[in-house]
Amino acid sequence: MVKDTRCITGIDTLDTELNGGIPVGSTVLISGGSGVGKTTLSMQFLANGIEKGERGVFFTATETVPKLKRYQGVYEFFSEDLIKSGDLSVIDLWSISDRLGLNSEAYSFEEINILFEVIRDITKELDAKRLIIDSITSLCYRIQTREAIRDFLFKLGASLTALNCTTLLTSEIPPRLFQYSQYEIEEFIADGIIFLGDIERKGDLIRTLQVIKMRGTPHGRSRFVLSMSSESGIELAPMLKSEL
Repeated sequence: MVKDTRCITGIDTLDTELNGGIPVGSTVLISGGSGVGKTTLSMQFLANGIEKGERGVFFTATETVPKLKRYQGVYEFFSEDLIKSGDLSVIDLWSISDRLGLNSEAYSFEEINILFEVIRDITKELDAKRLIIDSITSLCYRIQTREAIRDFLFKLGASLTALNCTTLLTSEIPPRLFQYSQYEIEEFIADGIIFLGDIERKGDLIRTLQVIKMRGTPHGRSRFVLSMSSESGIELAPMLKSEL
């Protein structure tokens, strides 16, 4: 395996499960319900990339930038110094949308294309090698039609692949629903799916992580217990079948 063909997440157990990391240039869904750790995993992915000299950009479509920084500030991997240095850019998609005068309810075809070009151009200008959209579900709500969502994701994925940028798209789904995206299109277009869920055990909800698919690399599909701590961020541990 050539090292440069893998985007190392920096979460050791996940990288092992992926046979060394996510194939560079992939577009990966981070799917799951509320509170399972999608945003934290995504931000940790960017912070770990910065340690390797790879700039990251985080497009938020669910929280304001101040709120996002406050919530992520509880983790040691996150520091506003990353933003001040220019290695990490945190951008509010709705602020961009408003400044461009895009429709706040539903994007036209022309507006979808403008948004695509903005995301691509920002990524290129920043020379970002890791990108997050949190969440693609919120963004697709304004795109609306299945055909337009499919075209947008195809174009976005292809353009970011050409820039050697590895992309994580968080996907919000209701709990206990057997699908990995709200519009049931994203999961088929994405190169990979990492599913974050939870199981109930003796009255407690246990967070879990499982790689569902990842094009371009052999990978395991084991389910892991996911925990989050201020010191280490996302941590994964094997889930014993007898404990299910």
